[in-house]
Amino acid sequence: MSKVIVAVTGASGSVYALRFIQKLQEATPQPDEVALVFSENGEKVWQYELRREAFFPHPVKVYKPTDMFAPMASGSAGYSAMVVIPCSMGTLARIATGVSIDLIGRAADVMLKERRRLILVPRELPYSLIHLRNMIKLTEAGAIVLPASPSFYNQPKTIDDLVDTVVDRALAMAGFEIEMPRWGESKGLF
Repeated sequence: MSKVIVAVTGASGSVYALRFIQKLQEATPQPDEVALVFSENGEKVWQYELRREAFFPHPVKVYKPTDMFAPMASGSAGYSAMVVIPCSMGTLARIATGVSIDLIGRAADVMLKERRRLILVPRELPYSLIHLRNMIKLTEAGAIVLPASPSFYNQPKTIDDLVDTVVDRALAMAGFEIEMPRWGESKGLF
């Protein structure tokens, strides 16, 4: 049984979250449950950038950021991975310092204390020294910082191709087996 949390914050890059959720529904093994939570600004940015509501069929269940009684607020709920995609620097900083003012922060805190996979996908540039120090602190605490830095070695043709290079890595880091281009396997490479 695999259960995964997807958190969407107010950083630009909602397309990463959309593709992540879509690909989760095709992943191997299929997750039994996908808990989806938006920050207040995350939902606004999603609607602005994607021009669509966040509606997904089972196994996606949406939680309010204020719902501190949601299952993911406790380690006993047994989620195997949490992906914050995109991850704002404010959210990253709050997680790094253990400030749990909402469900996203609390769930991330739970993942760290339970030694489970916490993957943060920041979509920001350039990084300040504060950002970098927070990323170091999170890495030392066991989180995985996976910046939204697309790869180009597979010669992407569309924006979706670029987005997928980041999403595929996040899925793999969360423990899902997916088909994805790998270095040296593309035709015409060197």
